[in-house]
Amino acid sequence: MKSTAAVVSPVVGGASPARGDIDLPRTRQHTRSADFVTLTKPRLNFLVLITTLGGMYLAAPDGVALPILLHALVGTALVAGGAAALNQVWERETDGLMRRTRQRPIPAHRLGTAEGTWFGSLLSAAGLIELTWKVNPLAAGVAAATLVSYVFVYTPLKRRTSLATLVGAVPGALPPVIGWAAATGTISVPAIVLFGIVFLWQMPHFLAIAWMYREDYEHAGIPLLPVLEPDGRRTGQQALLYAAVLWPVSLLPAAVGIGDMPYSIVATILGFGLIALAALFARERTKHTARNLFLYSILYLPLLWSALVIDRLWF
Repeated sequence: MKSTAAVVSPVVGGASPARGDIDLPRTRQHTRSADFVTLTKPRLNFLVLITTLGGMYLAAPDGVALPILLHALVGTALVAGGAAALNQVWERETDGLMRRTRQRPIPAHRLGTAEGTWFGSLLSAAGLIELTWKVNPLAAGVAAATLVSYVFVYTPLKRRTSLATLVGAVPGALPPVIGWAAATGTISVPAIVLFGIVFLWQMPHFLAIAWMYREDYEHAGIPLLPVLEPDGRRTGQQALLYAAVLWPVSLLPAAVGIGDMPYSIVATILGFGLIALAALFARERTKHTARNLFLYSILYLPLLWSALVIDRLWF
């Protein structure tokens, strides 16, 4: 919509302001707002909320009180978004060296380091307070462990060792535990099983990413396995190993009482698909096979989670 000044001034005979003089502040404001949203990694954190929601409904198949549900999701989203922002503050130099990430708001200098720091800190604090007061302290504690392990352990380790990938899988696997704790106020064996599934899933998923962007990681000085061993043999072997281990672990929900035969059938089909693509990647180690593994892994977890929730609620 045009501003009032742009419409009136030709009528009264005044000089019409240039279009850029009117729209530029609004455009800049919109861009800054979009950049703050970008700092929260909304697409990635949507998956965080899906796994958190799944954890809640698997823990309480008869339903979770709506206020608990909403506060748990909002609090988790705030903590996850804050952690993502603080991660980008910490990694601003390496992000600026990689084609895949150099246009992020901080390395591209659209937002400052201080802005990212206070924004991430504010979101994280608000999320932890909401989880503590409106859900329960255990859920807040698991969220705090996620934040600390991701920002202050995994992030600095990325520039030091390839084992950081394993460390980073820990905070990535905690959202379903947040959901379980939010619904029950406890952490029991089924919650640990859910953690194990997400933990193992991340490995072939991230190894495929690391292989596709290994030149970027090498240029940024991040010692991931594909950088340390350019032939990719161990990268492929580990992707296959984790995919193979994931399948029997994905069947454990039936053993701990949160899954049944329909879920186990779906888990087996999805698991064999992941193993097949990981085996193909281990054999050929091309960007094409890595991309196929990566894309399938993106579908794998939501489909597995959906099958588990449906099985839990309806069978």
